[in-house]
Amino acid sequence: MTTLLDRPAGAGRDERSARSLVDAVFRAREISIAGALALLVLGTWISNPRFLDDQGVKDLLLNASILVLLAVGQSVVVVTRNIDLSVGSVVGLSAFACGQFVAGTDHGVLTVMLLGTALGVGCGLVSGALVSFGRVPALVVTLGMLYIIQGLDYWWAQGEQISANDIPEPVLDLGSGSVFGIPYLPLIALALLALTAYYLRSYRSGRELYAIGSSPEAARLAGVPIRRRILAAYAFSGAVAGFAGALWLARFGTVVADNAHGWELTVVSAVVVGGVAITGGTGTVWGAALGALLLTTIGSALIVLKVDAFWQGAITGALLLAAITVDRIVSLRMTAALRKRSARHGNGA
Repeated sequence: MTTLLDRPAGAGRDERSARSLVDAVFRAREISIAGALALLVLGTWISNPRFLDDQGVKDLLLNASILVLLAVGQSVVVVTRNIDLSVGSVVGLSAFACGQFVAGTDHGVLTVMLLGTALGVGCGLVSGALVSFGRVPALVVTLGMLYIIQGLDYWWAQGEQISANDIPEPVLDLGSGSVFGIPYLPLIALALLALTAYYLRSYRSGRELYAIGSSPEAARLAGVPIRRRILAAYAFSGAVAGFAGALWLARFGTVVADNAHGWELTVVSAVVVGGVAITGGTGTVWGAALGALLLTTIGSALIVLKVDAFWQGAITGALLLAAITVDRIVSLRMTAALRKRSARHGNGA
């Protein structure tokens, strides 16, 4: 015989109110990032008007595109309370593999995209299987994958460099071409960003990723297939990283074994600065994309203002610490606020 527990009449209203509070907080976070980005661009433009000329804007969008893509893939993993530190090495492996495969041939863009994505999916599935089914900590797994993939890439490359002269023209056109003056790469990044945001918000399996990050135990009790969802999240992150590697080849033409070396920390920084909580369960891919754009713009602004490149790392680190601190403060205050609401509801019951 099944016993049903009576729910207080106002419980649903309180849950909706709590969700509204969370949404409002993170919308405010994203608006503040957009405001900081606008102030940065305005200040740099005042110091050097060439920063926002046609070529300057195009370079800014191109430089941000690949980082935005990686931030989108990383966000899907981070909301499940995990992390993927192998994305930079997957980009390097994919870029070199695609370059070697198409060098001196007439292979088209589709072949390059499919090869890069397939390599990324393979790497993501290995990491995801170890994390979800092997129950090995994500930090250990993905750090190990980082070094394995880098070692494999160096062994494969043997110091070889693939030149843009060997890459088919259609592939290079993808990295340098544009439509109505807008480069292809930012449009591709925007399309993937919008599709991912829609999926996470509109599909049950997407919302379950947030449930896992918020409380794995509660998600398990609710019947969420946690292992499969985490595996899928890593496969998606790997696919995006592999796809980004193919775009890296199209963007730069010349590739070596250590392309995107060190990018994994920049990607994590962009995600956290963009409001995706490192503890999982909250944040959006739109915020992560804004974080990626902000970090890229800081780097470009420092170059335009002729500031030592050392400060880019220092500023990124400061932003990362500030974002984590803000997340912690917001989390504590929201918890306290929700407890007060629950207490008031209990007293009024």
